[in-house]
Amino acid sequence: MELVPPVETQQTDKPILLQITAPTKEEVKSPYEELCGHLTSLASYTKELQTQSHLIHLNYEAANFLEVHQFLKDQYESHLEQFDALAELVRAMDHLMPMCDCGLRDSLPQNCFQRVSSYDPRKMLTTYYQNLEDLVDMSRKVNCVAEQCGELGVANYLSDLMTVLSKSAWMVKATLRNCASS
Repeated sequence: MELVPPVETQQTDKPILLQITAPTKEEVKSPYEELCGHLTSLASYTKELQTQSHLIHLNYEAANFLEVHQFLKDQYESHLEQFDALAELVRAMDHLMPMCDCGLRDSLPQNCFQRVSSYDPRKMLTTYYQNLEDLVDMSRKVNCVAEQCGELGVANYLSDLMTVLSKSAWMVKATLRNCASS
């Protein structure tokens, strides 16, 4: 929206104090553009989770190594499939995805993804757990936008995604309850 200085009209001698012009096409995002932006953010987040779970899979050392190692392998493979499905939803709505990891990261809200800052097994899993929970919350919000746009296929996929992510978060939390810090 652009503010225009006061102008006088021909109908009256009184000046209009403020005239508001309609926003330009570039300034207005359609609900579908907004939805595609949110889906791109979710795709980016799953790509970050894929990398994070893969690196934890490689660096995790604790008594429950074998179980966690296999679980995280399944997770990073699942996150790649989630990324692909989300990106295909964006493309099916005739929008483009970023062409590089920098573009993907730029689509994330600032400081929304927590980075692992320690090789301590408990801290690694705690960070991953929090990111899973955050992605569930983000997906819930985007699901509402998809429903408002009438994109029921997108909303159904997001519901399924939230179910899978919630189960993964539950499994990590159960592991953390029984995992002593090394």
